Amino acid sequence: MMNLIRKTLLVLAVGLGLGASGAMAQDVREGSPILPAHRAMYERGLGYLVANQSTNGSFTSDAGVTGICVMALLASGEDPNFGRYADAVQRGVASIIKSQNRSSGQLGSGMYQHGFAMLALADCYGAVDDRLLQKKVKGVKRTIGESLELAVRCAVTSQSKNPFKAWRYSPSASDADTSAAGAVLMGLLGARNAGVAVPDAAIDGALEYFTNMTSSDGDVGYSGIGSFGQSKARSSICTLVFAVAKRRDSVTYEAASKRVISNRNGPNGGWGHPCYTRYYVSQALFQADYRAWRDWSVANTRDLISRQGDDGSINLGGGYHGPLYQTGMLLLSAALDFTLLPVYER
Repeated sequence: MMNLIRKTLLVLAVGLGLGASGAMAQDVREGSPILPAHRAMYERGLGYLVANQSTNGSFTSDAGVTGICVMALLASGEDPNFGRYADAVQRGVASIIKSQNRSSGQLGSGMYQHGFAMLALADCYGAVDDRLLQKKVKGVKRTIGESLELAVRCAVTSQSKNPFKAWRYSPSASDADTSAAGAVLMGLLGARNAGVAVPDAAIDGALEYFTNMTSSDGDVGYSGIGSFGQSKARSSICTLVFAVAKRRDSVTYEAASKRVISNRNGPNGGWGHPCYTRYYVSQALFQADYRAWRDWSVANTRDLISRQGDDGSINLGGGYHGPLYQTGMLLLSAALDFTLLPVYER
């Protein structure tokens, strides 16, 4: 029966115009109507996340994946305080706060995870009521704002000790890579957008690192300086951080965004990580070229509908950090249509 429903949704998506022409392809900068097939896929995915949330509020043992799942829930548009997913959101946020290192402010097992958890807190700040959170979940000692400020301090302190003015896996790392750096920088940009003080020098230093890692044709290296290589994910990360930092007039943004737009339907290049790639490509295209994003998003949504399991999970195969991570990341790749998370503003 569920296979039949999924196939029906796929047919409905095509029949309702999930294609590259008509109203869905217009350059409507405020967003596009959500088609029933898209909404149904997204809701079933959220159902899978909620059904597999741990009793302590986390979605996995790491705060980063919990942050990804919390953001997927927030992006649905349901009231995070009294809506259908309010309990799951509040318990997820509480688990992130409770897991934070009290002295360093680190969230999760490394800086990559720290960045995603920090971004989730930034998106929750001002949206999730701390009073309800602390009333519902015992042992929450800090507010979302206090936890976010500690997370920012951790990231800035780590960066100040790094010769590249960026980040890698450990807060004490002496090297850097554009994947971890992108995750942390997006967390800092999200915190800044939420009103938390983030030093300009921290943003400028990280963007300079990305500039040094980007070739004239928009390819972005992984680690080291001058070691370029084609990767849709890395060029997308670079595009995204410059757009959100409001540096669209930079040469780096122009080169990286052109690379993403021209290569959006090509192979991943380098290491694949398909969920991670779709997550960043979706956001980069949304920032750089609405029409290109619209066409790409239509194909992405159609593919996610066809891959969704009977339990609501979405699996691209190959393991890739487990079904909760995959489902959360892939839902976020399809969440731009809702345009509700602050980080998705254009």
